Amino acid sequence: MTRALEGVRVLDMTHVQSGPSATQLLAWLGADVVKLEAPSGDITRRQLRDLPEVDSLYFTMLNCNKRSITLNVKSGRGKEILTELIRRSDVLVENFGPGAVDRMGFTWQRIQEINPRVVYASIKGFGAGPYTGFKAYEVVAQAMGGSMATTGFEDGPPLATGAQIGDSGTGIHAVAGILAALFQRESTGRGQRVDVAMQHAVLNLCRVKLRDQQRLAHGPLAEYPNEDFGDEVPRSGNASGGGQPGWAVKCAPGGPNDYVYVIVQPVGWQPLSALIGRPELADDPEWATPEARLPRLGKMFQLIEEWSSALPKWEVLERLNAQGIPCGPILSIKEIAEDESLAANGMIVRVEHPERGTFTTVGSPLKLSDSPVDVVTSPLLGEHNEEVYVGELGLDDEELRLLKTDGVI
Repeated sequence: MTRALEGVRVLDMTHVQSGPSATQLLAWLGADVVKLEAPSGDITRRQLRDLPEVDSLYFTMLNCNKRSITLNVKSGRGKEILTELIRRSDVLVENFGPGAVDRMGFTWQRIQEINPRVVYASIKGFGAGPYTGFKAYEVVAQAMGGSMATTGFEDGPPLATGAQIGDSGTGIHAVAGILAALFQRESTGRGQRVDVAMQHAVLNLCRVKLRDQQRLAHGPLAEYPNEDFGDEVPRSGNASGGGQPGWAVKCAPGGPNDYVYVIVQPVGWQPLSALIGRPELADDPEWATPEARLPRLGKMFQLIEEWSSALPKWEVLERLNAQGIPCGPILSIKEIAEDESLAANGMIVRVEHPERGTFTTVGSPLKLSDSPVDVVTSPLLGEHNEEVYVGELGLDDEELRLLKTDGVI
């Protein structure tokens, strides 16, 4: 079966996480992703290793379904080869520091001269302005995109989220831009530049907080459990911050992830009040309506927790679902890794690596009926040098040997 991006060649000049997460999605959609690495390799091959002298899980889990070639793009011959690779590619993706590719001699103007049809995607930490030169890391992007200021409890410090919204979240935004540019190329015949900044991607994911910043000008945010409001959107713990109040309530036996997140809809109050042993609250004027409950959100979830804390979270989940009450258990990463349904859905997959053996990784979250995904292992460093340089670029075996000897590949 032909896959969605079959025939699309992606030159992947990315490293660490934001770029590789984007190009891995393109590979899963069927693109031929050629990862171009310095002869020393992507730094994450060596970071956070659990096995000595073997590519780390950090690398393998972000670079499945790709081919790897090595190239010293600072050398004269390396620049010539890179020029030919760009000429043969549909998409070029990079996430170097600001201006790094320009300094290699490959400005956007030069890239357009080499291949007018190429889509050139750049992932940076920040857009043009006073932050441009800042070094970008996952949590720096969360800090500057609005996430940390609005995550945590009001009496505690700002907190980072465990989800990599700065890196992988930006990668997903980049994929959207790349696919749109490829689609537009069908009518214009031209490639274009796609710029995505980590700060901007995080801000896009924090749009509801920008919404609430504007609402705050007209008074306190009733949906928040906070008692005091200043002129900034506060941290509000596990409150949903939306139209339907929600909270994580404790369950037995009281472990760090023995919680269920419960959302109280207007229609769910009567069955919920009966479930927790307080049926009289369904008709009590102080509790019966959403408007009456808003000033009592803390007390409401306390009452629910008095009930839930005596039961295991899976039993709480079963009883709530039986009443049609929106809820979900707090799943630890261990529970997720062992979840049979996620494995059945291809979201937790086991992959064979030629050196480390079997490892577990995340499968493609994009499910296309006519473009199935088979997750295969990440490439070894330079594994496809001969395949690309000899088989596709037409270099002979002797030149390939000299490129190795001279440190070009």
